[in-house]
Amino acid sequence: MTTRPNLLYIHSDQHSPHVTGCYGDPLVETPNLDRLAAGGALFENVYCPSPICVPSRMAMLSGRHPYQNDCWTNEHILDSAIPTLAHAMGAAGYRPALAGRMHSLGPDQLRGYAERFVGDHSPNHLGSKGPSRGVLDGTAGPQRISLQKSGPGQSGYQVHDEGVTAAAVDFLNRQGVQKRAGLLETPFSLTVGLMLPHPPYVARAEDYDRYAASMTLPRKPAPFASVTHPHLRWWRTDTGIEEVSDAEILRSRAAYWGLVHRVDCLVGEILAALHANGFGGDTLVVYTSDHGDMQGEHGLWWKHVFYEESVRVPLIVNWPGVVAAGQRCARVVSSLDVTASILDGLGAPPLPNSAGRSFLPLINGRANPPAWEDVAFSEYCTDQFGPPQGAYQRMIRRAGWKLIYYHWQPPQLFNLAEDPDELVDRASDPGCQAILSDLTVAVLDGWNPEKIVARMAQKKADVPILRDWSRKTQPEERYLWDLRAEMNWLD
Repeated sequence: MTTRPNLLYIHSDQHSPHVTGCYGDPLVETPNLDRLAAGGALFENVYCPSPICVPSRMAMLSGRHPYQNDCWTNEHILDSAIPTLAHAMGAAGYRPALAGRMHSLGPDQLRGYAERFVGDHSPNHLGSKGPSRGVLDGTAGPQRISLQKSGPGQSGYQVHDEGVTAAAVDFLNRQGVQKRAGLLETPFSLTVGLMLPHPPYVARAEDYDRYAASMTLPRKPAPFASVTHPHLRWWRTDTGIEEVSDAEILRSRAAYWGLVHRVDCLVGEILAALHANGFGGDTLVVYTSDHGDMQGEHGLWWKHVFYEESVRVPLIVNWPGVVAAGQRCARVVSSLDVTASILDGLGAPPLPNSAGRSFLPLINGRANPPAWEDVAFSEYCTDQFGPPQGAYQRMIRRAGWKLIYYHWQPPQLFNLAEDPDELVDRASDPGCQAILSDLTVAVLDGWNPEKIVARMAQKKADVPILRDWSRKTQPEERYLWDLRAEMNWLD
């Protein structure tokens, strides 16, 4: 046996920390995540690499920013020569396993994982036929229909996550059998990828009804007439959410709260199996998500923007004997730092060319933890969900300030220390021009929007051939979960 820990890394999809009990939400019931946080460290200011799925996930895998991966949209394929979290764990002697969601495009569906149980519902290859969601077609993306077709029912994503949870529990049970037989020679590494609470905003009646009667409207509704930033006005107009009825808002929010509760239940099943098999005391458990969800705040839904509800993610780290219970860490952290910290905890080699920093010295009880710069970046560059000329945007959070740089458009600047709700844009404030200039230099350091525009145009030109190849050759979808139309319904 080795003294290195096991790893249980649980990664959900589109979970805003604002909808979690341990982060202060008084309505949602998340007892399992709350207990996990109470027994370890909860991080209050963690920012995803990009407020959209693939670039955020590939950045967390590689430990590199999206611009360093050449991976900005859900159509971009990460270069398989770039080493990942899983490669580094394997190099350290672990046999990393993945159950569920990864959202990696292209022929490399392992990305360094030695085995994978339950694939993604989305195709492995560009151009392959996507699944039918039946009556919920169109509700997973950023369009008004996802608010119109919301409420009690069932999303196939929940069926997927139940299968993923069963596979994770089975893995832990089999590890337990090996442990009790005295045959377990190395610690395990299990990553669990859940789809929930990603829209459709549809939850089973038992979860939806738990919140429907008590659901509240957003605290920061932002009527469309009050929105002045040109990109945000375009975004709301393009997605059809200039105005949304109270009924749609309450129904969608109640479903989202129900989906978060269901995530917590599934996490509880996995943690129960971990402890039932005697692994609770020697396992590093990490819970996080790829990005958040606006849930009507600032008049916005889904992700794609840099407001806190979209770009901040939950992060809970539980490691008995190493991370003391009851900690709340207010330092500014990037999701890239999560990757570096996991590798540090496992004694695995750090990823080369990674911007990630290990935060373990901040929470492992060292008398004099090292200096930590409170800084994180996120970027959103798209020729898909954006205006005709594309969107090329980057955010920096440094100490109490947040700057959002919009290429070709005015910036936004918020003083989160004084204005945590981001209600007052200080970009034109004469008293803030020095910090605006300073943060603009920092946000553009190494990040050249004109080069990104050109590079994305090159990548877009490659797509038609890749799509046609996939459609005509029909390559094997090796890790594809069978999402069926009949799994989706509205009550």
